[in-house]
Amino acid sequence: VQLVESGGGSVQAGGSLRLSCVASGFTYDDVCMTWFRQFPGKEREGVASIRGDGNISYAPSVKDRFTVSKDGAKHSLLLQMNNLRPEDTAMYYCAAESRIPCTVAPGWRLSSHLYNYWGQGTQVTVSS
Repeated sequence: VQLVESGGGSVQAGGSLRLSCVASGFTYDDVCMTWFRQFPGKEREGVASIRGDGNISYAPSVKDRFTVSKDGAKHSLLLQMNNLRPEDTAMYYCAAESRIPCTVAPGWRLSSHLYNYWGQGTQVTVSS
């Protein structure tokens, strides 16, 4: 199983970035795929998840600003991030796992321990 992220970078507040995570080595449609982010000194927290059947959940802090989707043809997980804020500055990771609750709703935000498959991370920096 391999997950490779790209698309991070530096933007000013209010700007946009699109993260991509190319997945290989597993049946793409059967797993939960989730974007996490990690602030310095903090545990990774869930940002957005998408289940194999297409069900999606978002953390309240990013809802209406971030959009998670899949590009089936490219076996990619995407995260479109709009109206970025300085507090969105973090390392962003994609993760995949099967047979787990696929959600980042309150109560499941700190669920990184459930995932065995991770990308290397991509840095997002938002300046004010």
